[in-house]
Amino acid sequence: MLTMTERLKTLAERRQKLQQGGGAKRLEKQHAEGKLSARERLELLLDPGTFSEQGLFAQHRCTHLGMAGKEVPADGVVTGFGSIEGRKVHLASQDFTALGGAAGEVHCDKIVEAMQGALKTGTPFVFLNDSGGARVQEGIDSLSGYGKVFYNNVLLSGTVPQISLICGPCAGGAVYSPALTDFIIQTRQARMFITGPQVIKQVTGEEISQEALGGADAHMIRAGNIHFIAEDDRHAMQLCRHLLSFLPSNNLEEPPLLEFAGPVREVPELRDILPLNPKEPYDVRRVLELVLDDGYLLEVQADFAPNLVVGFGRLAGRAVGVLANQPSSRAGVLDIDASCKGARFIRTCNVFNIPLVNFVDIP
Repeated sequence: MLTMTERLKTLAERRQKLQQGGGAKRLEKQHAEGKLSARERLELLLDPGTFSEQGLFAQHRCTHLGMAGKEVPADGVVTGFGSIEGRKVHLASQDFTALGGAAGEVHCDKIVEAMQGALKTGTPFVFLNDSGGARVQEGIDSLSGYGKVFYNNVLLSGTVPQISLICGPCAGGAVYSPALTDFIIQTRQARMFITGPQVIKQVTGEEISQEALGGADAHMIRAGNIHFIAEDDRHAMQLCRHLLSFLPSNNLEEPPLLEFAGPVREVPELRDILPLNPKEPYDVRRVLELVLDDGYLLEVQADFAPNLVVGFGRLAGRAVGVLANQPSSRAGVLDIDASCKGARFIRTCNVFNIPLVNFVDIP
């Protein structure tokens, strides 16, 4: 019989093995594609030493199609909670090195548990997506798991901030959850679509690349599905941390208030920016730079419907939502895309107690 010391040693060895995910070769391939691992992303996103993992030893119960006895580290998703700038968040980070991050029954149950933790504690939920979609070996159990995730997305909606980071493949059933969250950050290396180019070619005969179908530019410029484009995983983690600095932990709290060094001053430079001729265009971002603290605006959907500028800034240290007609693009008119962009942003600010500042210049 093993002693307690020997048992603890065995437990530590097993934990270390599971934390390596799919192994060194798959991790090396992940890095070669310009991506970080699920755990490396969490290390960058969270304050050092604050991550508490849940469900490390969870395993699927599938016995079909070669899955009997097959160990999938953490069942393909790392879940738990930690802190960002001292504030608690709940997270789920899919591990592409473990069975391609495919979502099965237990995989989805772990995500739901993290979402329920966010709901019960009134803390933001951050979902890092890197998955090929449903785990086909588990059939209907996998699809049922997705349904639970979507249901909890709706429960959390308007209660706590939900942020999706698309860091790799996000295909099939995996795309529906991000669409139900408040903000989506997609990296240049990521692709997001319901069905891939091969299926589209078989069904419609059209040939299209993965980039044109589900790349960051396609989702930002053409569809307006995402809110931020990150150059890589590191940039995505920085964007997420920065975005959360403008948001409260839940709909019963106020956004974080920063100390304002001041002083409040007049801005005579505005006279030189605004043209005397009302038909002459100008860049409203120059106005925002002069009005907001430190001249900084975290612009949301910057490349979608450019005739309306929306984003987060601060006035005297207080977070505000900004809406501004952009005269240099279509004279700042409110067309369908701009109206949808503005309406969604207003709704988000409303549920999370963020004051709105509207800069109006529209024909």
